[in-house]
Amino acid sequence: MHGRFGYARLMDVRYEWRGDVSNEALNALHAEGFDHDEHDDDWRTQLEKHSLGWVCAHAGTELAGFVNVAWDGAFHAFILDTVVATGHRRRGIGKQLVAVAAREARRAGCEWLHVDFDPEYRTFYFEACGFEPTDAGLIAL
Repeated sequence: MHGRFGYARLMDVRYEWRGDVSNEALNALHAEGFDHDEHDDDWRTQLEKHSLGWVCAHAGTELAGFVNVAWDGAFHAFILDTVVATGHRRRGIGKQLVAVAAREARRAGCEWLHVDFDPEYRTFYFEACGFEPTDAGLIAL
């Protein structure tokens, strides 16, 4: 099976809601995906304390992708930190991460799933993932 961009899809990718992920693996993936120096963040504590859940994509033992799902404790969930490792991009992993996040947020009783993104990701979120454009506001703090 080939994806939209002609690359064979990874058949051995495993998606896990609230999956096991180490701080080291997530810090490395985050640094690569968002092009910054690697930090020593305590992701596990942050996720457990503030998130409805998260989705990990594992290709074998490698963390191939990740998305965090924050929420308001009731009806609104928020996609944060969607990232796929460079060597695994253009294979549908990001789309599947978001699909699992949406399914699990719906299962938890959320009625809305929000996402903010940079303009270059417009096609991904609107066309691949099915988000609809809305009016929104933002204050830089």
